[in-house]
Amino acid sequence: MTAQNSATLPKAIAVKSPGGRGTALASLGVLAFSLTFPATAWGLESFGPWSLVALRSVLAAVIAGAFLLARRVPLPAREHWAGLAVVAAGVVVGFPLLTTLALTTSTTSHAAVVVGLLPLTTAALSALRTGARPPRAFWVAAVAGAVVVLGFTLAQSGGSLSAGDAYLFAALLVCAAGYTEGGRLARLLPGWQVVGWALVLCLPLSLAGSALGLAYEPVHLTGHGLAGLIWAAAGSTFLGLYVWYRGMAEIGAPRASQLQLAQPLLTLVWSVALLGEHLSPAAPAAACAVLVCIAVTQRVK
Repeated sequence: MTAQNSATLPKAIAVKSPGGRGTALASLGVLAFSLTFPATAWGLESFGPWSLVALRSVLAAVIAGAFLLARRVPLPAREHWAGLAVVAAGVVVGFPLLTTLALTTSTTSHAAVVVGLLPLTTAALSALRTGARPPRAFWVAAVAGAVVVLGFTLAQSGGSLSAGDAYLFAALLVCAAGYTEGGRLARLLPGWQVVGWALVLCLPLSLAGSALGLAYEPVHLTGHGLAGLIWAAAGSTFLGLYVWYRGMAEIGAPRASQLQLAQPLLTLVWSVALLGEHLSPAAPAAACAVLVCIAVTQRVK
């Protein structure tokens, strides 16, 4: 493989497919993401949290590497590797690890509401990163969404944040950083290649983590556990990010973000249908309130 010729990239990326296909791809990405927490909960039936995250990353990296090799994708230019490291740290390692640790003590429905704040967190961090100045209404809606989620977590945790909540809020920050940097790189490289190279970049660390995790954490293989691992790796980590970035490139980030409004509610549905969880009335109410806040930010920014 040779270094990516950045001079030829803008012309290649400028060719976009019809919006209908982009909407379908982004919607498929949202559907894949909405199953991440239930799949993780299943995976934890068989693996410890550290083993599950490391194995998930290894499998996803193998799939991504096979795609990159099959399509003979050249290596990214040297100046892109620092950004890819941020994507890898946030999206490939940080978010999966922190949310998996949270799900050892928290329900998927609770986690879905908290992580429903991710679009707002990403938009706010992106504005700070790029120096953009969204209107005041944007920040009012963003703060309102954060207040709703904080109030929900405090009410569900008896007035204080639990360890699981701390993991979830940390996951919001690291994933938002990864999404922000990935969005920047997606203007220079095809989005799916950004994801693919980030996964490959983490492969040595993932392999070492898998060996250590399997050595120190018990393994009890079950059908649910294996299905959860496979979906988290192939469905959420690779396929979901692949189609999401492809769709976002074709229809634009604002329209794609509108589709992502459905993700927390879909996760609530899966938590009941697949895991048999019982939702408190506060969960769907808080999720809908956050969606309204996100919709406001999308309209005014």
